Amino acid sequence: MKKKKFNLSGTFAIVLTLLILLILIPINVIVSYFDKGYDMTPAKKYTLNEKTQKLLEDTSDQHIDIYYLSLLKYFRDAEASEYLPLYHTLTQLEERDNITLTCFRPNQDPQKAKELDPDGYLGTYEGDIFVKCNGIVKKVSKDKIFQTGSDGSWQYAGEELISAAISVCASGSLPTIYFLTGHGEKSINDSSDTNYSVYASVLKTNNYDVQELDLNETGAIPGNANIIYLAGPTEDITDKEKELLLAYADNGGAMSFLIDPCDKKGRFENIEAVMEQFGLILDYNIVTETTPANMLEDPDSKQSENFFRVEYPAGAKAGAELTEDLTTDLNQQVDAGKFIAGIAYPRSMAEIPEDSFPAASYFERSSIIRSIANPDGEYTTVSKSMGGDENTAAEADERLSGIPLDFGYYSYNKKTGAKLIVIGTTSVIDPTMNTISLSGSRTLTVFTNTWLYDSEIQFGIGNKINKYDSMLFKDSKDATGVIALLYIAPALIAVVGVIVWLKRRYS
Repeated sequence: MKKKKFNLSGTFAIVLTLLILLILIPINVIVSYFDKGYDMTPAKKYTLNEKTQKLLEDTSDQHIDIYYLSLLKYFRDAEASEYLPLYHTLTQLEERDNITLTCFRPNQDPQKAKELDPDGYLGTYEGDIFVKCNGIVKKVSKDKIFQTGSDGSWQYAGEELISAAISVCASGSLPTIYFLTGHGEKSINDSSDTNYSVYASVLKTNNYDVQELDLNETGAIPGNANIIYLAGPTEDITDKEKELLLAYADNGGAMSFLIDPCDKKGRFENIEAVMEQFGLILDYNIVTETTPANMLEDPDSKQSENFFRVEYPAGAKAGAELTEDLTTDLNQQVDAGKFIAGIAYPRSMAEIPEDSFPAASYFERSSIIRSIANPDGEYTTVSKSMGGDENTAAEADERLSGIPLDFGYYSYNKKTGAKLIVIGTTSVIDPTMNTISLSGSRTLTVFTNTWLYDSEIQFGIGNKINKYDSMLFKDSKDATGVIALLYIAPALIAVVGVIVWLKRRYS
């Protein structure tokens, strides 16, 4: 009996087409209504991280303003495709009821830009992002949103930085640096040329709040103190201040001491006591240079024995036992001619020998500023006693000339996390010493703040990196075999399938 062929033409075909349309059209309408997308990237570049989502839930009762100093429409340009992770971060944040996203170009709306940065400390540039909450404003620089890894990989850091900024602003306080007062220090608030207000402004551009602190008056170190500065004291700190600073260190505090040579008679016993807890010793001297080749220019552009060349050893000469690196990046810039490694009017300092420092096993100490030899390989700096007592005077005058000297140190307590920077001069932050000769040491001093406490706190998301699968082959034969397996074999199977279908399509 002849088999009857199944005919898909005519009325049946029309009915089937209508049924398909009745099914597909509603599905398409529903899908387009929900407009659901899926982030298939391994690093989830286009989706907010779970930590960000939790942060947003925790801060949902606070109004947060986010300002993008550009326009979202630019992300539609084809050449902007690699910047799409930022677009998705901003638009997903904007979906939150308590977050307002404002986009504008600073050159087209300078008044709005000035409102974000009224004192001009932060700078408002095309592509920057500002987060504002609780009266606190934090900037995310456009230069940090997309980064290049050491392996050359293109990395998106925007969500990490924006989330960290939201966290800081929602807390109600920027990372705070306190400058101690009451010991003859110059002010950071007085805008005269002889004070430290210019340096305080530099710190503010790096997203720190900067305040003065009289410990004798307050009797306590504020809980938001991320770094404490002692800059240019001419008198010793009190016993009470010493105990407060030591307790602060025991709790992982970070401190920066910039201690000029001074004529004070007697020793800074309490300042020394704090330094000794970090394994460091203060010399009572002032150091000058005698070799013209090592001398640098003073602010009057005259070569001076008080301005001389140094080196920054902790990065370039760090051994395998050192984990901290404060100077490698700076040394590269010095080598490139961007900065000059110089110092002015310094006193020297040294390490307590390990056999006299019981805590040496869990401390890391290293020089970050050191004198250099002259072209003949000789050290030609001269040490002259200043301040102190008879013992320190004999040390300074009789032993510290013509030898390698250290003018800056870092010390890190690996057990408590406490950190200390000591530099034997305030010339690095003094506006009256504004000369290219000190550009390297001035930059190093600014860099040390990031080591003491990074104002760009790590929120824990990390950079999102493009990931690619790769295969390694032993030789060309191995590669050819894999290609055959992955491409040729499936193609052959498809061809066989088509041949079988052609032979059996009328059966």
